[in-house]
Amino acid sequence: MAQMEGGNQAYNIPLALSLQGSLDVAALTAALGRIVERHETLRSRFIAREEGAEVVFTAPAAMSFLHIEDLRQNPQTLAERVAAEATAAFDLTRGPLIRGCLLQVEDARHVLLLTVHHIVSDGWSMGVLTRELLALYPALRRGETDPLPALSIQYADYALWQQGWMSGERLQHQAAYWRQVLGG
Repeated sequence: MAQMEGGNQAYNIPLALSLQGSLDVAALTAALGRIVERHETLRSRFIAREEGAEVVFTAPAAMSFLHIEDLRQNPQTLAERVAAEATAAFDLTRGPLIRGCLLQVEDARHVLLLTVHHIVSDGWSMGVLTRELLALYPALRRGETDPLPALSIQYADYALWQQGWMSGERLQHQAAYWRQVLGG
């Protein structure tokens, strides 16, 4: 549906984080990379097939999604850059479906813009992303190892479980309910 609508920005989930103080760009980049590595949905892209969409996962090392810009000489363009990043279209077939832009607006002030396509994320997931970044960045900056526990399942595991759960009699019951509700 998003492809048919020409990359509708309504499917973009933007996040802007204001970062004060000295910033270790390498640690930030590594933290973001680790998050993308942890969550296979952030490495996915969707290829249309006659029988439906095929999901393809990209190797983490092959992804580059953080763009860095220096706005110190032109800080008045910050709002313009934030809007542009939040509304730029994603190509679901090429990925990545997460985009990052680090804007340096003063010597000790940056704005991190992260935009994720709704096909691979939602508002709750953006909270997870933020919490993981807040745990990973300081640890990596101090030279420590990844403090996050390994994920026991990925979204694809949940989707398979849900597909199995929503079958047979349960599916028929739900379909009948929604036909009645939506039919009037």
